[in-house]
Amino acid sequence: MSEVRLTTCQGQAIAPYLDDLARLRIRVFRDFPYLYDGDFEYESQYLKRYAECPNSLFVLALDGNRVVGAATGMPLADDVEEFRAPFEQAGYDISRVFYYGESVLLDEYRGRGIGKAFMTEREAHAAKEGFDIVAFCAVERPDDHPRKPANYQPLHGFWRSRGYRLVPELHTTFQWKDIDDDRETDKPMVFWLKELRQ
Repeated sequence: MSEVRLTTCQGQAIAPYLDDLARLRIRVFRDFPYLYDGDFEYESQYLKRYAECPNSLFVLALDGNRVVGAATGMPLADDVEEFRAPFEQAGYDISRVFYYGESVLLDEYRGRGIGKAFMTEREAHAAKEGFDIVAFCAVERPDDHPRKPANYQPLHGFWRSRGYRLVPELHTTFQWKDIDDDRETDKPMVFWLKELRQ
């Protein structure tokens, strides 16, 4: 396996990579805990907001010219209502929050420090742009979910090791269709935060 390199881009420079990210999201999020039955057309439309936001960020993992992973982010104030509303209702100044969209990486490239590098690059970008808080949300599935693999390890430990904390009072729902379902349903999502300036 060749060396993976990271590169970043913002705003309209993201546009050439949107299809790659759509395919990655569909492939990676099909696994537990997301179980996402992805739709390429929906993904393409959903991801356009990154190219339309001049302050968005892509961190791309490239093996040669192939995109094998990506991490995204944008100012929370520019993101969708499902993610903004919990912060607004809790009294946060959302103009001070940089929000991570997704972090997706093909299985065969995991365990090589790329996930840590994704976090580091996004934090550095947020700090440079003057944000005080970085945040993301993750789906919550019950422990006894029938599709939970026996060897499943949640990422909570990794996130905590990077300085993130779960904030239970910040939560939302997002709709998608599970791979074994015939319609979209609400999924509970909880937020993790890290303060960049204490």
